[in-house]
Amino acid sequence: MPQVAVVTDSTATLAPGVADKHGIVVVPMQVVIGAQAYEDGVDPEASLEKIAAALKEFVPVSTSRPSPAAVLETYKRLAAGGADEIVSVHVSAEVSATYESALLAARDAPVRVCAVDTRQVGPGTGHAALSAAAAVAAGATAEDAAKEAREHAGRTHTWFYVDTLDYLRRGGRVSTLGAIVGSALAVKPLLHVENGRICPLEKVRTSARALARLQDLAVETAGDAEAEVTVCHLANAQTAEKLAGALETRLADSLDEGGVEILEVPAVIGAHVGPGLVGVALTLR
Repeated sequence: MPQVAVVTDSTATLAPGVADKHGIVVVPMQVVIGAQAYEDGVDPEASLEKIAAALKEFVPVSTSRPSPAAVLETYKRLAAGGADEIVSVHVSAEVSATYESALLAARDAPVRVCAVDTRQVGPGTGHAALSAAAAVAAGATAEDAAKEAREHAGRTHTWFYVDTLDYLRRGGRVSTLGAIVGSALAVKPLLHVENGRICPLEKVRTSARALARLQDLAVETAGDAEAEVTVCHLANAQTAEKLAGALETRLADSLDEGGVEILEVPAVIGAHVGPGLVGVALTLR
């Protein structure tokens, strides 16, 4: 039986310690503050607090994919450590070139690499990477684990709202902005991931209504099926906890004993959404 390694990137929004627990190797993306580049999740200079401060002070903040060379170095290290195959699970190619880096690195890797474009962002990518790791633990090949990751991602629905679209617009991460941008300051843009892209869904007048709408979307989508649910946020823990509690009540028959997980998004996502984000990733089982 081949030894299969699982790789993902730092957008995956995995809880601390989870990647190590499941044997997942995380390739950091780059966060650029001013003229200095840092590795997401590695360099303390790229903390969420420092990114928020930079955004507030109008210091340019951007992100970039891990280079093909950096991804290849990870693949080579895993092969040297005994991996016979690698499954590499990444953020949607519609919003990042990370998947392209994985494909380019795979050409020169010393072992077979099955790269996966999850067509998801945040916890949706993380859910897929964890499903690949579970498949590998059960004896799957890289190809079978990649198939499991794609199918898992395909059953995932992601919705979120932000206080402002300014950060997403600056980074070119939102399509058809005109369909959702309102003139009233109280309007909260509600977005979703559709075909790998971040797209407008609705606009609501207040954060309370946005929270209620996120609940309804999750409950309507889950129906009577079992579901895995993660609430994510950026500097909005109290609201995230309120949303998670409501979902645990309304989805009591769909959730396992672990309930709803609450995670703060990594710096590489925070740089694009800004403080105030609250979202839901729901995967049907």
